[in-house]
This record gives sequence, C-alpha cells and structure tokens, in this order.
Amino acid sequence: MPGPEDLDVTAARLFAGLLRRAHLSRPSDLTGVVIEEARDCLGAEDVVVSLVNHEFTALVPVPSRLSPPRPPQPVDGSMAGRAFATTSTVDADAETETGAGAGPRGARRRVWVPLLDSTDRIGVLEMTLPAPGGQVGEDLLAVCERYAHLVAQTIVTKGLYGDVFERVQRTRPMTVGSELMRAMLPPLLYATDGLVVAGMLEPAYDNGGDAFDYAVNEDRVHLAVFDGVGHGLSASTVTAVALAAYRRARIEGAPLVEARAVIHEAVLSQFGGDRHVTAVLAELDLPTGRLSWVSAGHPPPLLLRGARVVKTLEAVPFFPLGWDFGGEPTVAHEQLEAGDAVLLYTDGLIEARGTDRALLGVEGLSGFLEQEAAAGQAAPETLRRMRRAVLQHQDGVLQDDATALLVEWRRGREHRLVPRTVLPG
Repeated sequence: MPGPEDLDVTAARLFAGLLRRAHLSRPSDLTGVVIEEARDCLGAEDVVVSLVNHEFTALVPVPSRLSPPRPPQPVDGSMAGRAFATTSTVDADAETETGAGAGPRGARRRVWVPLLDSTDRIGVLEMTLPAPGGQVGEDLLAVCERYAHLVAQTIVTKGLYGDVFERVQRTRPMTVGSELMRAMLPPLLYATDGLVVAGMLEPAYDNGGDAFDYAVNEDRVHLAVFDGVGHGLSASTVTAVALAAYRRARIEGAPLVEARAVIHEAVLSQFGGDRHVTAVLAELDLPTGRLSWVSAGHPPPLLLRGARVVKTLEAVPFFPLGWDFGGEPTVAHEQLEAGDAVLLYTDGLIEARGTDRALLGVEGLSGFLEQEAAAGQAAPETLRRMRRAVLQHQDGVLQDDATALLVEWRRGREHRLVPRTVLPG
C-alpha cells in the first residue's frame, strides 16, 4: 500500500493507467483493466465491479476473467446495497466480512464505493485494501472514490459500443416498446448546487408509452412527462414522436405554449388524430424558483414543502397532444420556496391497485412522499423506494406504466449524492 508521501503519485498512476488502457479496449475487457489497475497501484484484492439491475433491486457483478462468478447482492440488506443507496463509501473488517483470517498480509478492510457517472448511480466498486492499524486512511479512500467515479464514467462511455453492461443489468428480455423508450431517456439522475432531478420508469421491461425528459440550460431547467395512449409498441411510438418534437422545440428555445404546439402538430400530422399523448411541460427558473407549466390532459404535479404535500399544482385543463380542438393552453405559475420538491408523474402511479383492488390514489402517493421526506431520503432513493412500494401495492404486477420525475430546488440534498471524502489539495 502506498504511504502518504507518494499517494498523489499513486493516484496519478492509477487514473492514467485506466485511461490509457481503456482507450482502445473492448467493453468486455474493461472490468479486467479496472481490477488490474486497482491491484497494481493500490494493493487491492478481490476487486468486484457490480451494476444495478433495471429494477433497482440487486447489484450484479460484471463478469471478468480475473474473478470467479459471483451471485448478485440485494440493494436492501447488503453492504454493497448500503453504499449504493446512500451514495457513500462503506467499509468493514475484511476478516469479519469474509470469515478468512488476516494471515501474513496483516489487517485488511473490505470497501464498497458507489459508482457514480457524474451523480447518476450505476453500481458499486468493491475491493479489499490493506489497513495498517485496522483502518484505511481517508486520503486513500478519497483516491478509491475518485477512481470509482472515473470507472463509472468509463463504463457509461464504453457501454455505447457493446452490450456487456446492458446484459448484466437485465434479468429478463425487454419488449420492443421498452427498448425504444429507454433509448430516448436522459440519465435517471442529475444534481448540481441547488438542484436535483431524479427520474423513474416502471415497468422496467414492458413499458408502453410513458417517458420523461429534462435539460438544464444556463439558469433554466426544462422538465417534461409524457403518457402515450394505449400499450406496447404503438404507445411507445406515439410517445417517441412527442418526445422528439419536444426536444426539437426546446433546443430551438421555444416557450412552453409554442413547444406544446410543435409537439401537438407532430403527433397530429403523424397519426391523423387517431393517437394522442398526455403531458406536462414545465420550466423552472433556477435563480428565483419560479415554476411555470402547461398541462395537456395530464395529472397535476404535487408540491412537497417541509415534509408535507401542501398542494396539487393545478393548471387550466387542456386537450391531450394530438387532439385537434383548437385553442391555446394557459401557462400556470408557482413560486417555490427553498427546500421545495415537485413530483411530475403519470397516472399509473395513482392507479396502482393492491390485492384488495383499492387504488393507491393521490392520497397514498402523497403519504409515501411525506414519509420519505421526513426520513431525509434524497430524490433518487425516494424514487427507488417508490418503485418498490408501488409494485408491492400492485402485488408485483403493474396494470399501467408508472413514471415520475422528482425535482428538488435548494433542498440541501445534493451533497448526499457524491462521495463523502475528497482528494487532498
């Protein structure tokens, strides 16, 4: 293990080695490169790279020629899952964790580090490190955390060129409609100072026409949730057209009413009035917290303030996209307070039914949000738990797609989405 005096040199070797070797590597070779660099530069042993499955229930090891096959670890109830859920490094005595004696190598500790692509959590990097005196130094942990950050970004980049990582994350085949929707989605999490945006799309493998989108441009956040009529590929197709039209209008700087018109015309011209999409299109001014939105036949967002859902954000009702009845929607406005959170969602969330056939409803959804806010959960963990709760309420099988976009403004949670230590200097 490197001493404090040469830790900076070790970190430079570690990062440069990964970048140099990953440059021309195949996606399937990357895990081996990650393991070898951690072993050679940090003295790490038993290194495992795990990715979260699409259900967000398990962390699945990525196969490597340098490590034996391993079973997935549950997100709930495992050390790896704790690191993933809290987005913070977790460590334990290696002998306690594995049941092996320290032997001639001396004290060791098992470390689990979240894999964060920017702030989007994709999995966990696990390794055993030498621990003189029974502890891994904070500076070394900081190097491991930044290494995991680089590994995550490299996985996401390399994943564009092969299927190895996507195969790991799937537990069953995905429908064509789901393939179409997932290919168009932005990352499930974005965070910066004063802002967190987290998304959820369920079911993972059989989504029909639900989608969400967001973009952060200068001091403005653009948000959208869509729900295409029907199920399966036909619903996904009409939603894909709406989403593409929305992005075109947004990139060109169209205001909300004009953007709605662009989407409406695209859906109408393509499907001739036979198909439609409900939607909420919103904009948040970051410096002031002023939220503006238009609704096209969609459930109103919920406003969470001080661990309470204080209101639904109603707008003057207007027709779904693709229904040609003329007129123009009204833009609604709400002034957010520091710490507020807004949930945009599709009706599949509130229409989930339990074994008693009772609807979850807005009241049940609000109660869940209040419970998680009171517990101090950050936005991505709130949605992961929401996914689990909705499926449990639905007896494991959704009757409709359930999609959500949770936006936190100046809530002070964004610090929870990054590792707890930083590199010295």
